[in-house]
Amino acid sequence: MEPTKAVPNMSASMMSTVIKPIHREGWRFIPIFAVVALVLFFVWQPLGWVGLGLTVWCYYFFRDPKRVTPTRDGLIISPADGVISLLEPAVPPSELGLGPDPMMRVSVFMNVFNCHVNRLPIAGQITKIAYRPGKFLNASLDKASVDNERNALVVRMEDGRDLAVVQIAGLVARRIVCEVPEGARLQTGERFGMIRFGSRLDVYLPEGVEPLVCLGQTMVAGETVLADITSTEAPRVGRER
Repeated sequence: MEPTKAVPNMSASMMSTVIKPIHREGWRFIPIFAVVALVLFFVWQPLGWVGLGLTVWCYYFFRDPKRVTPTRDGLIISPADGVISLLEPAVPPSELGLGPDPMMRVSVFMNVFNCHVNRLPIAGQITKIAYRPGKFLNASLDKASVDNERNALVVRMEDGRDLAVVQIAGLVARRIVCEVPEGARLQTGERFGMIRFGSRLDVYLPEGVEPLVCLGQTMVAGETVLADITSTEAPRVGRER
């Protein structure tokens, strides 16, 4: 008698595609959106449907899906969902104490429909966290790295070199959340915070490490490889199709 083969549970798979876990920050907002939507239904039904749509959007914004992170040593992974908006040498934030020399900066811009949970690009120890208040300019602009509110972390990698990752508030973002303390040791892809309602993440790569992504490329936090500290590959050039 042949052994019975497992049959994939298609309904469970579909449910997991639509229904995602929610970041705890979301539970402060989703009930408010839902109550407002209910009140709007009593005021005028079309407004109620608008409120319901915004409630669904709020739930979707605060989703915190599981990700499959590559585990090979040396890989630097995207800390955020979004698109690559900047690829250029830049001096890291002065409050991090990494010196005046430019480092290769990879910027990932998140719009209001992206998942906003942030993940550590590479395993290491958080040796410094520095918050700086500022403006709320469009996060896609280059000057947002200097002028906007930000929270910066220094990650001491296993080989002793430092990598910086900076959470930058955007045009409608009003709160940066960092959930790890200085001294914490995290693995690649572990969650360390989020930014509410549109923003950007900058990653400053160590000297000699070239990005393996292109401008305009779509990133998946915790999954897409940004760079490889063991690679000697030249910077990549992409083509939109």
